[in-house]
Amino acid sequence: MLSLATVRSDLTTALKSGESVRLGTLRMLLSAVNNSGIAKYGAASEERLTEGDILDTIKKQAKTHHESIEAYEKAGRQELVAKEKAELAVLETYLPKELSDDELKSILAPVVASGQANFGLLMKQAMEAVKGQAEGGRVAGLLKQMLAK
Repeated sequence: MLSLATVRSDLTTALKSGESVRLGTLRMLLSAVNNSGIAKYGAASEERLTEGDILDTIKKQAKTHHESIEAYEKAGRQELVAKEKAELAVLETYLPKELSDDELKSILAPVVASGQANFGLLMKQAMEAVKGQAEGGRVAGLLKQMLAK
């Protein structure tokens, strides 16, 4: 189970071992988790934060890093791409394993079979079925591919 205490413990370990990339990434993550907790729960955020809240924040941070990597690659800034990839690797250690394409297709098959014509409603059903185990863009791509068949 992922908790704030786990992240803080890992931060202390990174500090003691001198892992600067991991240290910076975990500090940024703790700050983002605290900020989202305060925004959601106010002053009682420390006690009320759930594992889901922490995972949501990590997913948002990972998405931001993916977008930054794309932008830096387009701009030809390889040193920044390497930095973002290293930080993303640290964040991904805290994310649950994503479903494979085959597993995802088996989960999406009943959603496609429902016969819903509105793609937005299909996506809503698909994301509820997937329960955060796959990125939305990936789900949408597979859903479109399955509908085209």
